[in-house]
Amino acid sequence: MKKSLLKVLGAGYLCMACMFLFGANAQAYIDPSVATYAIQAIAGIAIAVGAAVGIYFRRAKKKVSEKLGVDENRNKEVESDDIEIK
Repeated sequence: MKKSLLKVLGAGYLCMACMFLFGANAQAYIDPSVATYAIQAIAGIAIAVGAAVGIYFRRAKKKVSEKLGVDENRNKEVESDDIEIK
């Protein structure tokens, strides 16, 4: 399955490269709202990449801490689960 997926992705990249290399020039007007949309799209991508990096960084940090035997909850205070009713 991975080989067929790689073939499909390779063909997709080839098609995209051909479209960019041999595309015709368009005489078009770019509306100001398109610039706003582009800024929003770029900001969304940046936020998504930042979140993904943060998640993988925490996972890697946790694995390294486990390998080194570091307990991150060592100095934290824990409350008891006792409930007192008067």
